Amino acid sequence: MNARQPIASDAGTGIAVRPGAEIELKLLAPQGALEKLREAPVIVQHARNRGAFHRLETVYYDTPERLLFQHGMSLRVRHSGKHFIQTLKLPPNSGQPLARRQWEAPVDGITPDLARLPADEVGDPVTTLTNDALVPVFATKVRRHARQLDLPDASVEIAFDEGTIEAGARQQVLSEIELELKSGNAGVLFDLGTQLLDAAPLRVGTRSKAERGYALAFDVVQSAAKAESFSVTAEHVVDDVIALLVGSCWHHLLKNHRVAEEGSDPEGVHQMRVALRRLRTICALFRRDIPSPAFQAVNSEAKWLMQQLGPARDWDVFAEATTTRLVTAAPEVNLGGLREAVERQRKSSYATLQIVLADPRCSRFLLSLGHLVERRGWRNEVDSEALAVLSQPIPTLADKILARLHRKALKRGAHFRQLNIGAQHDLRIDLKKLRYAAEFFLPLYATHAPAKRYVRRLARLQASLGRVRDIASTRILLDAIRQDDQPELHLAIGAVAGWQARDQMAVTKTLRRRWRRFKATPAFWGR
Repeated sequence: MNARQPIASDAGTGIAVRPGAEIELKLLAPQGALEKLREAPVIVQHARNRGAFHRLETVYYDTPERLLFQHGMSLRVRHSGKHFIQTLKLPPNSGQPLARRQWEAPVDGITPDLARLPADEVGDPVTTLTNDALVPVFATKVRRHARQLDLPDASVEIAFDEGTIEAGARQQVLSEIELELKSGNAGVLFDLGTQLLDAAPLRVGTRSKAERGYALAFDVVQSAAKAESFSVTAEHVVDDVIALLVGSCWHHLLKNHRVAEEGSDPEGVHQMRVALRRLRTICALFRRDIPSPAFQAVNSEAKWLMQQLGPARDWDVFAEATTTRLVTAAPEVNLGGLREAVERQRKSSYATLQIVLADPRCSRFLLSLGHLVERRGWRNEVDSEALAVLSQPIPTLADKILARLHRKALKRGAHFRQLNIGAQHDLRIDLKKLRYAAEFFLPLYATHAPAKRYVRRLARLQASLGRVRDIASTRILLDAIRQDDQPELHLAIGAVAGWQARDQMAVTKTLRRRWRRFKATPAFWGR
């Protein structure tokens, strides 16, 4: 990540245009907490002076069809004192959730002037628009206290923002802290954030003011996001690959945190769990050759958060998948009482989850991941042999890791027909690690035809084992609602139990076939 570049003059217009990447960490604060946070020891110790207070009125613009929003952009004009500044922001960079490329330029009033933006750099859809195509969509009114912090390896501007987001008659309170890197290492943002957590129950902000404004103005519901693709190459050294993988998981978590908290899309909880499983797999893959305490610490907190997400995910699967399949298989069964009982449990699990996701422990964990990536924390407290491994190209270690996981899975699956539910679950976990590792390193073996077939068969086997696990989980969930004394509910529970017993027989046949196919699939690494 690079700090924002200095102002450059656009030769075509003579207007001062500021390009570059804004690197910013946002922390949400309880109302009334900012006054105390302004006097936090870490602020007082490193601030140049008492800072300055500003009244900022900002209007955000888009087309009536929300074309900019659809492209992940935001366009605003900010009024402060006698000055009007227009800012266009692009979506965060892949793998760098704190960095957003932006252009700033002074304008004559509160309305935007697209001609002041460098068309050749901004690109579509902005270059196809005229000023007349834009309308105001929402505004923010903020009282900002900004201070400059000079730290040993970075310069940071900290802004304490209090105010409102306004969209027509709707209004939402703002109370947040923005930490913007001016120069130096971005790891300092996480150092500061962690220290501020000691002073107040802050939460990592995963949405910009623009995203919150669109949600307020148009009831935009944030959708869950899958992990972004990335490419590991043979030229990457191990140290860079770890940063790439952990950074991807961190980004994946941040994008789904708010979705899971709101409960607006069941996929949000699911994707958070996927990100955490991938993260734990990364720790397991590398800690044998690089025995860093950082991997153990990350694995422990990731496991804790996965467990907290588990009940909500189980009830989501029951509500979204199990009952839906039963409606199709047995339409004559009255599922009204069952659906109501499941929905009560589901809402209760989400209420509990909201408390967990708002807990400072969760925020501290998210900050620790960002800190780990920026500071390469896995290098700490390791010997020279491990440091040598970190500097080696990734292919040799990738071969070693995949071979080790493959052997372990085959050993765990020996005497497959005799495996009980617990042993099958252990095998499923090993296969998940193997699958994630294979997907992480797959670009290294792109020229090997068997590679994709191996991953495909592995994924199918894992899916069948997942279905077995869902059936076992459903039995536990049925016990939780069986206590309700309703005849119709008990009839529905019996129908679910009977249908799943039949379903398990079919899954068992498929599972055995997929295991045989996987065993027969040749390895694609080490060639």
